[in-house]
Amino acid sequence: MGDFGKYRYDLQQKAKDAKKKQKAVIWKEIRVSPKIDDHDIETKIRSAAKFLDEGDKLKVTVRFRGRELAHPDRGRTLLLSIGDRLKDHGTIERQPLLEGRSMSMVMNALRRDAALATPPRPTAGPPPPAASPGTPKPPAATPARPAAAASSAPRPGPTPPPASARPAASRPPAPPRAERPA
Repeated sequence: MGDFGKYRYDLQQKAKDAKKKQKAVIWKEIRVSPKIDDHDIETKIRSAAKFLDEGDKLKVTVRFRGRELAHPDRGRTLLLSIGDRLKDHGTIERQPLLEGRSMSMVMNALRRDAALATPPRPTAGPPPPAASPGTPKPPAATPARPAAAASSAPRPGPTPPPASARPAASRPPAPPRAERPA
């Protein structure tokens, strides 16, 4: 028998340590317009790359004004090109979606620690020798049923259980009513 108090204390300490190691998800947003200039988009991409490198989630939003809403394809291509240019820093979590007068896309930071933690796979020696053409092959698995029984004859469907095996009604019969006094 162990000490229950010590067990509870250990559980509390583990929960406390796990809580210390948690990191809150921070959202950052970059807003652009469909008529953005090349230099301006470079500046936005630089700040977006900084956000993603810090491990934050990024929401890239294109805001349409006036008649710009008639060309949502321009906003979609702009968002996809931003996502393509940021592929070294993060992955697209949600594809561009038009919501009202704005189209947004969500990007998630790449996990740098997971990428660094995986060691490269060691290359093994030469591959195992392939079977030479003269060696016999193992027999193929035989079917469980003979070929004659596997014909396309129609199978009978499931038969309903007999009436005696069916469950009784879900409610018991009502008790007889009491007679009224005259």
